[in-house]
Amino acid sequence: MASRRSTVVDVAPEPRPLPSRYLTPDDLVAMFELPSVETVYQWRRKRTGPRGFRVGRHLRYDPADVQAWVESLREGAAA
Repeated sequence: MASRRSTVVDVAPEPRPLPSRYLTPDDLVAMFELPSVETVYQWRRKRTGPRGFRVGRHLRYDPADVQAWVESLREGAAA
């Protein structure tokens, strides 16, 4: 009887679609599994994270800007 070998192929999971609403810093913490919301605020101070904007006192992120930021990180990693 011939033995069958199964091969395991690592396939990157499909990215989850971003919500259609503006994102909060807590949303980014959950999405990217960050240690704390302070990481998001440090990105903002250092201008290294996604572009955010204020609505009164509240910081919000456009999902399209977050997606563009992730894509720019991917392009930089591929180089």
